[in-house]
Amino acid sequence: MNIEHLRLFVRIASTHNISQAGQELGLSPPVASMHISKLEESLGARLIHRTTRKVSLTEEGMAFLPHAEEVLRSVDSARASVGTAAGGLPHGTLRITAPASFGRMHLIPALKGFLAKYPDLSVDIRLTDSIIDLVEGGFDVAIRNAELQDSSLIARKLAVDKRIMCASPQYLAEHGKPSSPKDLNNHLCINHTGLEGWRFDTPEGVQNIKVKGTIRVDHGEAVRDASVHGMGIAMCATWIAYEHLTRGDLVQILEDYPLVDEAAIWAIYPSSQLLAPKVRAFVDYFAQHFGAPPYWDLELKG
Repeated sequence: MNIEHLRLFVRIASTHNISQAGQELGLSPPVASMHISKLEESLGARLIHRTTRKVSLTEEGMAFLPHAEEVLRSVDSARASVGTAAGGLPHGTLRITAPASFGRMHLIPALKGFLAKYPDLSVDIRLTDSIIDLVEGGFDVAIRNAELQDSSLIARKLAVDKRIMCASPQYLAEHGKPSSPKDLNNHLCINHTGLEGWRFDTPEGVQNIKVKGTIRVDHGEAVRDASVHGMGIAMCATWIAYEHLTRGDLVQILEDYPLVDEAAIWAIYPSSQLLAPKVRAFVDYFAQHFGAPPYWDLELKG
């Protein structure tokens, strides 16, 4: 039984598409179809129903799937235990998923140094703001700035995800500068979907401010850009706004009233497998690269 045939079968079970599953594994549609046929022949059972639009597992395929997944986990763990090249460096392909903005702004620029240190590695990156199932998606590691919900995963903090209040000089010149969180009730605020309530640490205790404004958007860079263009006050992560703050396109406000927020940037990887050398190398490198405090906070302080 061919391990790569099993890997293809598991991806088809997830994608319900032979062409897509084959493409993810570097196979053309005809080759992928041939591999599945060979797997079925070796088992003497039909594993999938084929239609013009998608495929689905047969009853035999459903019964076989957990066993195929278990075999792949065992093989991956075995490979992980010896996953270094002859020179002692990790090798192979590292599959990574990361938030779109953070990945574009910070992960991609840092890859040059990482790949220079580990020349036997290649990376396959998916940038998306959706939370992807690592095991089902076949990813080795994820970068996330959300709390870990799945107890079967391991999380290592890479950096604090500090958030601050900011506005453009143009907006402050037209509307004035708030002197306390309560003053935000008289200002235009830019809503970031899912973060409409802002909590401030004040001498009187924690104050909850319900955001008021005419703009609500689900993308951090869009929130920042709307604020840069004078449309209102925004809560921004320093990693997404530090360049604009340094240039003066944005100004930090309410510095004496820090946000009550414990957000962080995390590296997430499955705990059910041995930690592959390539994953350990990635996590260790970027934990040091982003540091504590991360470089975007140091540059913000000037």
